[in-house]
This record gives sequence, C-alpha cells and structure tokens, in this order.
Amino acid sequence: MKRLALLLVVFTVTLNAQNKKELDQNAIKSMCGCYEVSFNFAETFQYSNDSTYIPSKTKHDKGLEWVQLVEDHTNKISMQHLLIVGKPDSPHIVKHWRQDWEYENTNLYTYDHDNKWRFLSLPKAEVIGQWTQKVFQVDDSPRYEGTSSWVHVDGKSYWENTTSAPLPRREYTKRSDYNVTVRTNRQEITPQGWIHDQDNDKVIREDGKDDVVLAQEKGLNTYIKVEDSRCKAAQDYWKENQEKWALVRAKWNEVFARNKDLVLAEKVENKLLYKYLFAKEGFETSEAINPLIESFVK
Repeated sequence: MKRLALLLVVFTVTLNAQNKKELDQNAIKSMCGCYEVSFNFAETFQYSNDSTYIPSKTKHDKGLEWVQLVEDHTNKISMQHLLIVGKPDSPHIVKHWRQDWEYENTNLYTYDHDNKWRFLSLPKAEVIGQWTQKVFQVDDSPRYEGTSSWVHVDGKSYWENTTSAPLPRREYTKRSDYNVTVRTNRQEITPQGWIHDQDNDKVIREDGKDDVVLAQEKGLNTYIKVEDSRCKAAQDYWKENQEKWALVRAKWNEVFARNKDLVLAEKVENKLLYKYLFAKEGFETSEAINPLIESFVK
C-alpha cells in the first residue's frame, strides 16, 4: 500500500511538472506574431556626485515588429524579432534581437563588462523547472542570459530575472560614463499581447572593485498583437534570408560550445560585425561567415 501511494505521488508530481512545462511553452510561443510595439524608457534616479551629470533623455518610440518562430523543440524555443520601418508601400526590414529559451539549461554566458562574457556551469538541481532566456544582438552575438521559472498564478503568466548586459543600443553610442546595465527583465503575457517590463541599473564595473550604480531607469515595451498580414514584408524577408542567418547561428553555436570565457572585439578593420553581415553581398556562405565571426573572437 505504501509503495502504491508513493508511486501515485511520483506520478502526480510528474504529471504536474509536464502540465507546467506545457503552460511555459505556450506562454513563450504566444509572444510570436505581428505587433505594434511602444518602446518607453525614462531615467528615474541619479546617484552621481558630479554636478554636471546629464541624465539620459526620456525615450518614446513606436514600431511594427514581427516575431518569427525559428525553432520549436521540447527543450528549446527560438524566436527572431524583425522590425518593419519606413513607408508602408516601401518598408525596410531591420533584423532586430533574438530570444532563445532553453529548459533546465545549465550552461550560461553571463556578461561581465567591456565585451567579456563569463562561462557559468550551474548544478542541475539549481535549474529544475526553469527556463534560460538567451538574448542575442542583431548579428547573433551574445547579449545577456538568465535562468528563472515561468509563473502562472491569478490569471497571470510571467517570467522575471536579473542579469548583467552591455549598454543598450540607444545608450552605447551616447554614453561612456558607465559600462554595464544590470537588468531586471519581466516578460508578461497579456490579453492584448505581452509586455517587456524593465528596471535597470546603470553600473560602473571595474575589476577588483565593487559595482557603482550611476543611475536607474524604467523601461516598458508594450506589444499589442495585430493581424499577421500587416507584417508580410518581414515574413517575406525571413523566407529569403533565413538560410543565411541559420549559418550565422550555427557558427556562434560552435563558439559557445567551447564552454569557456568569451571576449569579443568591438570592431575588426574599424567595422562592426553587423555592418559586415547586413551587407547585401559577400557573406552568404559558411566559407565567408565562419572566418568573419572568428575574427571577432579574441
């Protein structure tokens, strides 16, 4: 009788875990589709002792974005964001960020500072039931990663994590007084789509010293789902270019599989990686792509 009761408990726990994982998968994949997006950022608090400190300007921007499902496996889901800009009759597609989700993943690249990522291997017991969100730059190089559990409670589904990241694109061309963003990211599914809620610390990080928080900011990106047909230009772009970007991801996956700290050059021959890869010609094959990416790996 005791053995039967134990088996019943094990079966119930396993079933609940499977149902929870399915809820997680559905929440993640529900972020795919066509969205009207609002991007909003405001610096909230400043801690600089410099009386000449100038806070970042409040940012309000809007766009149309297609989130393309790239991979859909039991333990990995990958989604590519594509921005649609310009006039409706002649749209331009910008390959935006990518988010990969890996279930009970133990290997992470955590951002240190100044284009350095530390390889971190976690015990399996620490990631049970969790999903790692891996965020990549427009050229599929690493940005930030963090592992946490999806939460489904009181009609809400959300995932929240705090991790270090490079400066966002809106800042790194304008600010040099800090070098790390410590991001608290919350992605929550809503009836209209989803939101990316952020509470960020702007941090000065130096080897052998404690982090110094220069300022804090609030970010709120709202994704409102619209008809997929409005994002046809992005869908067409992906059909035409997905093979090229699959080659780029494959090379980066080979680099990540080395499982060691990663240092990347900002430029090679005074040119950023995405400038090479976004060129219409010259980097369509692995023979061209692989050595290019390798040249940025120190």
